Amino acid sequence: MSGLDLIRSAISNTFRSKTRTTLTVLAIFIGAFTLALTSGVGTGINRYIDTTVSSIGANDVMTVTKTVENTTSGPAKYEPNTTNVESATGRPGSTVEAITAAELDGIRAVKGVDSVEPVLTARPNYVEYNGGTQYQASIGGFVSGMSLDLAAGSEPSSGTDTYEVALPVSYVEPLGFTSDEDAVGKTVTFGVTDKTGASTTVDATVSGVSEAGLLGSTSLTANDALTTALYDAQSVGLSSSSKDSYASVSLRFDPSSSDDQVSTIKSDLKALGYDATTVKDQIGSFKTVIDAIVLVLNGFAVIALIAAGFGIVNTLLMSVQERTREIGLMKAMGMGAGRVFGLFSLEAVFIGFLGSAIGAIGAILAGTALNGVLANGLLSALPGLTLIAFDPASIAVIILVVMGIAFLAGTIPALRAARQDPIESLRYE
Repeated sequence: MSGLDLIRSAISNTFRSKTRTTLTVLAIFIGAFTLALTSGVGTGINRYIDTTVSSIGANDVMTVTKTVENTTSGPAKYEPNTTNVESATGRPGSTVEAITAAELDGIRAVKGVDSVEPVLTARPNYVEYNGGTQYQASIGGFVSGMSLDLAAGSEPSSGTDTYEVALPVSYVEPLGFTSDEDAVGKTVTFGVTDKTGASTTVDATVSGVSEAGLLGSTSLTANDALTTALYDAQSVGLSSSSKDSYASVSLRFDPSSSDDQVSTIKSDLKALGYDATTVKDQIGSFKTVIDAIVLVLNGFAVIALIAAGFGIVNTLLMSVQERTREIGLMKAMGMGAGRVFGLFSLEAVFIGFLGSAIGAIGAILAGTALNGVLANGLLSALPGLTLIAFDPASIAVIILVVMGIAFLAGTIPALRAARQDPIESLRYE
C-alpha cells in the first residue's frame, strides 16, 4: 500500500463511526477555536501598541532627565538649580532638577549618542479658530521620525519655518470645523501669557487631524518652529539662565543599536546623574501585561486541546478493537507493522486537522463579526484598533500544533494496532 493509499484509507476509516469522530472533532474544535481567538487578540492589541509607539516618538530617541533623589519623607529642600516645570516623564507641575545648556555637552559626549536637543515645554493658555470659543491646549512636540495616526491631512513639517500643528479629532467640532478635512489648511490661534503677565497670540496652520490613539492623548502636535515660538513667547521676563534650563532633553542614538548597546548608553547616563527612557520602556509594561493575559488564555486553550487528545486516544482505541480482524487480515497479506502504525497515526492527524481547521475558520468568522460590533460600540473611541487580528502564519502554526498533539495522542492506539499478532487477530470475535 503506497503512501497515497494510506492517506485515502485513513480519511475513509475516520468516518466509519461518524458520531464518535464528530464528538472528538468537536472537542478539538473548542480548543483550536479558543487558541486562535486568543492569539488573534494578542496580535491585534500588539499591532495597535506598535502603531501607538510609532506615534509617541521615533524608536531611536531617549528622553533624558536629571536623577532626583529625595531621601526624606517630607518636602524636598529648595535648590537654585531646580525648576518647576512639566517634566516629560513626571506629573504636571512637579519639581524636577533642570538640565542647563552647559550640561548638554556632557550628554553629547556619551558613547553611542548621535545628537542631543533640549525639549521645549510650550504651555499656551488656549487655542481658538476664527475668534470662536477658546479651549485649553496641551502641546506635544513633533520629533523627526514620528508617525501620527492621521484621520486627515499630513504630519507637521519639522523642516520648515512655518508654524504647523496637528489637531486631535476631539478638537475638530468644538473649534467650529465641519469635518476633519475641513480643518486642514485653516489657521488657529494660540493665546500665551509670559512671565510679566502680558498676553500675546501665535497663529499656526492646521496640517492634519490625528486620531486619539491607545493612550487617549488630547495633545496638539506642533512642529519645532511653532513649539519654539510658543516657548519664546511664554519665556519673556525670564532670566537667560532660567530660559536656558530644561526639564528634559531628547537624545538620539543609532536606530540599529542592539538592546545591549542601548542599555550601555542608559548606564553611562545614569553614572552622570541622568535617567533615560525610550518609547519601548514607556509602553513596555503595558505590553507585558497584555502578553501575560493572552498567555494565560492560551493556557486554557491548550488544556482543552489536551483533553481533546484523550478523546482521540479513546476514539482510536475503540477503532483498533473493532477492526482487530481487519488488522490481522492486512498483516497476513503482507502489510508491515510500520504501515499499520502509519495508517492509525494518519487517522489521528486527520482528526486533528479537521478540528483545528474548523476551529480556526470559526475563530476568524467570530473575530471579524466581533470586531465590527466593538468598532461601533466599546472601542469607538479608539479608531484604528482591530481588537482581534489574525496572522496567517500564526493560524498555520496553531493547526500544525494541534495536528502534532493529535499525532502524539494517536501513538498509543497506533502502537497497539502495529503490535497485534495477525493469527490472533484473525481469530478475534
